[in-house]
Amino acid sequence: MRVVFMGTPDFSVPVLQSLVDAGHEIAAVYCQPPRPAGRGKKDRLTPVHVRAEQLGLTVRTPLNFKDKDDIAEFAALNADVAVVVAYGLILPQVILDAPINGCLNIHASLLPRWRGAAPIHRAIMAGDDETGVCIMQMEAGLDTGPVLTRCTTKIKSEDTTATLHDRLSQLGADLIVETLAQLDQLTAITQPEDGVTYAKKITKEEAAINWDQSAEIVDRHIRALSPFPGAWFEIDGNRIKVLMSKTVDMEGDAGTILDNHLSVACKSGAVQLLKLQRAGKGPMDAEIFQRGFELAKGKSLRS
Repeated sequence: MRVVFMGTPDFSVPVLQSLVDAGHEIAAVYCQPPRPAGRGKKDRLTPVHVRAEQLGLTVRTPLNFKDKDDIAEFAALNADVAVVVAYGLILPQVILDAPINGCLNIHASLLPRWRGAAPIHRAIMAGDDETGVCIMQMEAGLDTGPVLTRCTTKIKSEDTTATLHDRLSQLGADLIVETLAQLDQLTAITQPEDGVTYAKKITKEEAAINWDQSAEIVDRHIRALSPFPGAWFEIDGNRIKVLMSKTVDMEGDAGTILDNHLSVACKSGAVQLLKLQRAGKGPMDAEIFQRGFELAKGKSLRS
């Protein structure tokens, strides 16, 4: 098929690669424009932009689709379908209608659960047993379109947003190839009204660890926010991110370190902190972290 691909971050890259590997003609790749990043604040290409150039594909980076020339340029591609995954722009109806078979979105949840910006984070945080990927026919609403295909995966007790992100990205890459291969045989199913939830964007303030919750909730909070933005606590003027943890069968005053292995008491139970990060430093396993910044038994991590 003649495909327009629209995506921006790392999550989208395997999808683009799978479309190329499957032999589809990529008419053009759309992604967010380069933006200042890093210490030097130099413009940095997005992951999709980088991969598209490596593949020798045409890349376009409009700020939006309000310009008539951008709309006309998109329509002139005469695409059979547009595949959209984590693109970062709301598409107007004129764009949604331009390809022969419309625009298909790869969404990282089991719709209608977790519509919106942070479905992977929210699924882990909420303690969902499973999640997955849906291929949806796009319409004007926020992730409200009818679903063509879906696949599921279990959320493991050790999953972080990083590990689940990678697994769902590959699932989406495989599923879109299968979906396009049988597109003329599929019937899009309207999403039910029951079970709708919204995955609102994660804020840095929300990432603060609340030790006055059960160990299970604290552990899910830590894993859901790893690697970004990172669950955190403050101690002695230092903000420490916790990137990995596990629950342990211990009790004590909430926020207090219970042993020499960084087990911290919660309202009920405790979590062992396995990977941490100080400002300006890289992530470290707990044992290595303790050599440079000791968190001693009996110390309280309440800010």
